[in-house]
Amino acid sequence: MRVSVVGAGLGGLALAQGLRGAGIEADVFERDPGIVARFQGYRLVLNPTGFQAVRDCLPTRWHPLLDEIIMDASAEQLVLDPQLNAIGRLGAGRTGIVVDRQVLRHLLLTGLTVHTDAALTGYDVLADGKVRARFARRDPATADLLVGADGVTSAVRGVLSPQTTPTDTGVRFVIGRTPLTDEFAGLSKAYGSKITGDGVSLLLGAMRFRTPPKQAAEQLAPEVTLPDIGDYVRWAMILPPNGSLGELTAQDAVLSRMEGWHPELRALIEQADPDNSTLLSIRVVKPGERWASGPATLLGDAIHATSPTGGNGANTALRDADLLRRCLVETNEGRQDLLSAVDAYERQMFEYGAEAVRSSLEKLPAFAPEAKL
Repeated sequence: MRVSVVGAGLGGLALAQGLRGAGIEADVFERDPGIVARFQGYRLVLNPTGFQAVRDCLPTRWHPLLDEIIMDASAEQLVLDPQLNAIGRLGAGRTGIVVDRQVLRHLLLTGLTVHTDAALTGYDVLADGKVRARFARRDPATADLLVGADGVTSAVRGVLSPQTTPTDTGVRFVIGRTPLTDEFAGLSKAYGSKITGDGVSLLLGAMRFRTPPKQAAEQLAPEVTLPDIGDYVRWAMILPPNGSLGELTAQDAVLSRMEGWHPELRALIEQADPDNSTLLSIRVVKPGERWASGPATLLGDAIHATSPTGGNGANTALRDADLLRRCLVETNEGRQDLLSAVDAYERQMFEYGAEAVRSSLEKLPAFAPEAKL
């Protein structure tokens, strides 16, 4: 069996790793001109389901490395004012496993066949039931199954389920990262909490590695090359609806909304890496009616993009990858045919994917009261 995975995000790569480990051929096609063509490296909080899913998709020999590049985290989820005084609570405290997306992505990339500059233009189901994917600047690729793991603007979804389209919530946020030095030790109570003032919210989260990733890979899995990065603080400022940067840089736009804020908070933004700061929009994809099962399916944000305020986007994509992997292994072992396996995957994925989107939107008003839901 051969599987074509469109999209080299966490979900698509985890699926490809899991299939490779089961002896199933998997090719990954990525529309970006290169694997590191754009920065993709902020911290993620994985719940037990998401973390177990990525472990199950990775070779067991890399589990010690995975365990060394994560951190356990807990947060009180307070609401703070710009001077860091507690003025309320977001909800119950939250715990989880924290991992850097860029580091995890490089681990998942190891050993895979990834074709870059491969923008999908469409696909055809052939007479023998296989599927042929067409690309703008490369030859077509034929496989038994095509998996669209290509994000909110999924080209695979555009063919498979054109009636399913993204919804723009109107919420914009600036995200960036700053090296975690002793200067910011006093901000620890703000990690995992919301700082609110002047119509904006600022969210902070620390990424502390048990061992620096590059060093951990050299010691535990020399065949793996991980980025040479150190501990940092991830920050994100949620802007008023339809907020924009105007002519300002991402950093300056955030600082312009922090007049009179605590000096450590301003210093955090001033010392951020300008190349890793950007403006993003919050768009969601709600799973609609199911399509007829066939040799093409969807995974992750391509079918259930969530608001980041739910903290469940990466977790749900990794859950998809592991579930689809297990269904396809059953097919490869002759325990069920391919269409039955895809149907079993989609029935479960649609149910928990829709719930993930719903719960993420339920949490969005706490950060952006005027969001369009």
